[in-house]
Amino acid sequence: MRIRLKSEGICGYCKGSFHGNTIARHLVRCHEMAKANNKCGNNKIYIIKAEAYPYWVYFEANASDTLSDIDNFLRGLWLECCGHLSAFTIDGIVYSSHPEKEFADKSMDIQIGKAIAPGLSFSHEYDFGSTTFLRLKCLSDRLGEILKKIKIIARNEMPDFKCVCGNKPESLCLDCFQEKGYGAMLCKKCEKEHECDEEMFLPIVNSPRMGVCGYSG
Repeated sequence: MRIRLKSEGICGYCKGSFHGNTIARHLVRCHEMAKANNKCGNNKIYIIKAEAYPYWVYFEANASDTLSDIDNFLRGLWLECCGHLSAFTIDGIVYSSHPEKEFADKSMDIQIGKAIAPGLSFSHEYDFGSTTFLRLKCLSDRLGEILKKIKIIARNEMPDFKCVCGNKPESLCLDCFQEKGYGAMLCKKCEKEHECDEEMFLPIVNSPRMGVCGYSG
């Protein structure tokens, strides 16, 4: 049975707190966001959502940024642990961090304005052994001043994880995580009573890579 978790986040413009199901509607009518973006400029900027339940992030990127820039952003935010390979799949085309001609992969060194458009859904995979899969969607675009870097405009806060005893967890057991998932989370008291070696304990982090490949944030 899948555990449903409360997933809320903060708007980077007005600092309001919103549920993951409502933040997209809020961003459309956020006055602070509209005010901040009401500047002259002919640079096209995309608003993109990335998610892997219960984690989500909304960010802005220049149309001139590359898929490689987005890949590096996602690695830094959520994914990087051991320099694994990664790839986007867009309209059936694979854009790889290390393209192989024999697989007809394309390079990530392509501007996102030439690969995606508003309304388009696509995906990203990191690590083809213990894969972390992200769903992405280009929500809209706007004109404005060129962004110096990819900008987070909203991101989920730490989900309301619970230890098996109901207390706030401090760690998860890597040995048990594959079988029990969120049920492998432990508070300080339960850590002491847990049967597995403490070397298997990893920190609780706000990332879909948590509990995979020793990822610690």
